[in-house]
Parts: sequence; C-alpha cells; structure tokens
Amino acid sequence: MILSGKEVSAAVYSRIESQIASLSEKHSVTPGLAVVLVGEDPASQSYVNSKAKKCEKLGIYSEKHVLDTDTSQADVLALIDTLNNKPEINGILVQSPQPPQIDERAIIDAINPQKDVDCFHPVNVGKMLIGDEDGFVPCTPAGVMEILAHYEIETQGKHAVVLGRSNIVGKPMCALLSRKGKYANCTVTMCHSRTQNLNEICLQADIIIAATGIPEMVRGDMVKDDVVIIDVGINRVDDASDKRGYRLVGDVAFDEVEPKASAITPVPGGVGPMTIAMLLQNTIRAACQQNSIALESL
Repeated sequence: MILSGKEVSAAVYSRIESQIASLSEKHSVTPGLAVVLVGEDPASQSYVNSKAKKCEKLGIYSEKHVLDTDTSQADVLALIDTLNNKPEINGILVQSPQPPQIDERAIIDAINPQKDVDCFHPVNVGKMLIGDEDGFVPCTPAGVMEILAHYEIETQGKHAVVLGRSNIVGKPMCALLSRKGKYANCTVTMCHSRTQNLNEICLQADIIIAATGIPEMVRGDMVKDDVVIIDVGINRVDDASDKRGYRLVGDVAFDEVEPKASAITPVPGGVGPMTIAMLLQNTIRAACQQNSIALESL
C-alpha cells in the first residue's frame, strides 16, 4: 500500500477550512501566521512563498518578513518581539537555515512559546515529551503521525526503528511513537551514525522511520517482509537521463524495499506535503488557545 501524503494533506486542509470558517462565524477570529526569512536562500524563499499561498487560499492572515542577509541579530530579535506582541499574529516561524551571524537558538528562545508553531522552543519540546496537549508538535513528525492515523496503521506494541536523531525529526518522532495512544504505544529504537549492527536492528523493525538525509540508505536486505516504511528524506541525486539533471529520492531505496513493505511512503508525495499542512493546523490550534476557544468545539 502506498501511503500518500497528498491524500492525507488534502484531508487535513479540508478540516482546517472547516475550522477557519467556524472560528470566523462563531468567534470573529482569523488565524494569523508570520514567517521570517533572513537572507536569499532559493529553497527557503520557495518554501516561504508556498506557505503564503496556502494561507491565502485557506483564509489565514499571513505576513512574510524577508530580511537582508547581513541583518543583525538585534534586528531579528526586535522583529520577533514585535510579532510576539501583535495580536493578529498567532504563529511565528523563522525559516532555516540562517546566516552565520544569527544565533538560531537565541531566536527560537525569543519566540513566545504560545506562538511557536514549529515546536522548537524548549517549553513546547518539554510539553511534547511529557504528553501535554497544550503544547505544539513539530510539523514533520506530526505529519508522520497523521499519516499513520489516516491509514489506520497498527502501531500498538510494534517495534519502531527511527533512523536519525535530529531535533527536528528523529528525537520528536521517538517521543511521539512511544506516547500512550491509539496510533502510538510503540517500542522505539533510535539509530544514528554511531549505531552498531544497523542492518540487524532494522531487520527487527515492524515500522521504520527514515530521516537521515542519506540517499537510499535503507536497502532491500535491511527490512523484513510486511514492514511499514515512512521515508522522511528528500535528496537530489545526479541523473543525466532526467532533463533537470537530477532526480529526487528518499532515504529508502524504494524499488528494493517496496515489494517487501506492507505500506510505504513515496518520495516525492509522501511525508513532504504534510509539513505545511501540520504547520497550518498548529496555527489554528494557537489561534484557539490565544482566544480561549476549544479546538474540539469548531
């Protein structure tokens, strides 16, 4: 079975549209998201523009703040302070990567945790780890959990192996999979660049979440039959046969692994579409919390 992020994100956007309409009709509230970009990284610009377009389509108020590459740390912090105190902004996202003069940790710490819709602030990370529903969940891991729930993938008591230990995907993914809940309750093993006997560990996995950034690292001989594969990676590899000169692949060798898998996400079109969808869902949650509205009532 192919686990389509396009299909799942469409369902999330449909839910968001209904929530936005209810917020407007019942409470006269319009959710607002501010995105801050320092510099002119083309990939970041494209990503920020896609967020702005999706906000406009759904009816979310959005602001895009594009700062010069040489913008000082003090100026970025001043902008964050302004957005923290702007009532029409419910969520703040500072796009990475940032120029070398910017201390990314300090920027994250300066964001009001109630507006930290990326879930990078220590307060929200802590809430996620203890299962506090008042916090936010990082967008990509949240998207993975949404895919598992949408396709009703059995996770109870399953052995999930997470490949990668980043703060953005690997670590929060382990926390979410091991939570109590219908689409969680996994026994989780985290693997990384220093893990020994990686092949043997992967062969024990019922579910593999691959988030290493290494193209096609997971091969067919590393997985058992009927494994569930969630491929978070998206990598460019040279391909002279493609008119672009490259092709996009995940961290999993799809052609080798797919015949053995009971379910697998493709690249592209798998986890990728979920990230923006869950960012905007977090923005709706933030708007509800800041206006003392129960999300479940919408």
